[in-house]
Amino acid sequence: MSNNTHYVAPLEETPLLSIDAVKVAEKRSNLWLDAWQDLRGRPMFWISFALIVLVVLVALLPGLFTQTPPNNQCFLANSNAGPTAGHPLGFTKQGCDIYSRIIHGTSTSLTVGIIVIILTTFLGLVFGAFAGFYGGWVDSVLSRVGDIFFSIPYILAAVVIMSVLSQYRSVWSISLAIGIFAWPATARVLRSEILRVKNADFVMASTALGLSRFKILLKHVLPNSIAPVIVITTISLAGAIVAEASLSFLGVGLGSDIMSWGNDINQAQNDLRVAPQTLIYPSIALSITVFAFISLGEVVRDALDPKARALR
Repeated sequence: MSNNTHYVAPLEETPLLSIDAVKVAEKRSNLWLDAWQDLRGRPMFWISFALIVLVVLVALLPGLFTQTPPNNQCFLANSNAGPTAGHPLGFTKQGCDIYSRIIHGTSTSLTVGIIVIILTTFLGLVFGAFAGFYGGWVDSVLSRVGDIFFSIPYILAAVVIMSVLSQYRSVWSISLAIGIFAWPATARVLRSEILRVKNADFVMASTALGLSRFKILLKHVLPNSIAPVIVITTISLAGAIVAEASLSFLGVGLGSDIMSWGNDINQAQNDLRVAPQTLIYPSIALSITVFAFISLGEVVRDALDPKARALR
């Protein structure tokens, strides 16, 4: 029999506890927190965000930026005149203040964009979510409907609709004409994302716990698939504003009595050589607004993409 003595160190003197201990991060982290950490360090995010806040303030509170009525103080003596005291951008052909019309036209263009986005997001969520999650004949039917609408350019469709409804040109009619045909892109993006998410382990666990498929879609699948929709919605808002301006420029958009940047550009195109300011300044306002929304969408897309964050 061996008389070898085995020595075992006291437990409190061994480092095993510290080695085997599971280290938990002090700060919680998820997709949205990681995205925010990335966004707040990017100058382009703050620039686009500041421009969007400015545009929203102008649309909601035009009285803070100008006291000149856009239509009530138009004098033909000022037709196509240059800047004067109190009128920094000059006058239109009808003698109206360009700066005041740009300020008051902001709400129209932004309202059209918001209504279009609400409509396209709603239709895109319904069609994309049900098609991607339920699959089978539901996916086949909804996807084919989306393909039919996707094959029709929404600008062309809006031109036809607004030409037919020429007696009912308003913010609502032009928003519906654009939105009804602009939703398939959102539906396609959401469908592809849901096809990826619905096979995740947490969805299988929810099924095992007895949750109905509709509750799983609303509580688990849809919230984890919404990030790409937010990105495409931000970019599509800029597209909706451009679409309204394009239709108004072509003369089939809003009525001439409604102030918008597209209407001002349309009315100014014949005076480009003699009074370029009547066309340039509304175009600059339109370009800045579109740039702000597109830039915000681009930086948010990069922030929500872990691979894009890793490459920077």
